[in-house]
Amino acid sequence: MHMMVSKPEQWVKPMAVAGANQYTFHLEATENPGALIKDIRENGMKVGLAIKPGTSVEYLAPWANQIDMALVMTVEPGFGGQKFMEDMMPKVHWLRTQFPSLDIEVDGGVGPDTVHKCAEPFGRSLSSRTLEVRNFSKIWN
Repeated sequence: MHMMVSKPEQWVKPMAVAGANQYTFHLEATENPGALIKDIRENGMKVGLAIKPGTSVEYLAPWANQIDMALVMTVEPGFGGQKFMEDMMPKVHWLRTQFPSLDIEVDGGVGPDTVHKCAEPFGRSLSSRTLEVRNFSKIWN
């Protein structure tokens, strides 16, 4: 679950009860990331931590060894159809070099013309609400 909410703490238990196996929250939405990470784990879920485009990637670093996945937003959250922000890719590169085993994802504006920028050497997973791919060989080659 990627929770784009202002108080992510209040949704941990309901999402666990609903069967979520991972809970991703925005670092900017909580005052106590450590306590929230602990609560998510105690409720039997993996932890994902997202950062918005305006947030420094170094702000995520203290939590990187306590999470299962880092999510770099490549659009401003909450509005579909935005253009992919290629200038977010250095954040992905920095995370990959600093935390080589961390699962890193990008979210937002990913489409047939931008997917290669995400997949090249950095992230292992891609997330997109609007990407529809019928023939992967045209994108990956």
